Amino acid sequence: MGEQRRILVDMDGVLADFEKGFLDEWKREHPDLPYVPIRDRRTFYHMDQYPAEHKDLIYEIVDRPYFYGNLEPIRGGREALEEMRGLGWDVRICTSPSISNYEGCVPGKFMWVHKYLGKDWLHRLVLTKDKTIVDGDVLIDDKSRIDGIVARPSWEHVLYDQPHNRWLKMTKRLTWENWKEVLGV
Repeated sequence: MGEQRRILVDMDGVLADFEKGFLDEWKREHPDLPYVPIRDRRTFYHMDQYPAEHKDLIYEIVDRPYFYGNLEPIRGGREALEEMRGLGWDVRICTSPSISNYEGCVPGKFMWVHKYLGKDWLHRLVLTKDKTIVDGDVLIDDKSRIDGIVARPSWEHVLYDQPHNRWLKMTKRLTWENWKEVLGV
């Protein structure tokens, strides 16, 4: 076993395929409206890249009860988490709930973790709107800017690679294929 490290892992866009889940629903419900292919996504929030008049339609999808619980897992995520734990690391899922739809989002996130990672992982789930207050060594997140009340969080932010953040120049960028190299295993 290696050194004890606390690794915080975001859920949506890192473990759960939010982009595919949203796009599948969008195309199914609004086949006559334009959409942004995943490879062409350039903003973290969909509403920043879709026409303003579609904002309510976007919220109708992502605010749906259990939208989050039905997202597909991102390939390799579960295996990487288990390998990290096998190294003796304290691994936590650190995810932000939707405020506009906490009634569906929070149970959906618990449902997703239970379904794809197992009941034991429910004890490792941290839901917070401010990730800067959570203690850790590394935060793996697809959001490029993590703001909160702590100006200098304890963790190092490692960007999980997604099309919406590829245009950004970040020093550390991770996928489930290269996580060992990036985290120095």
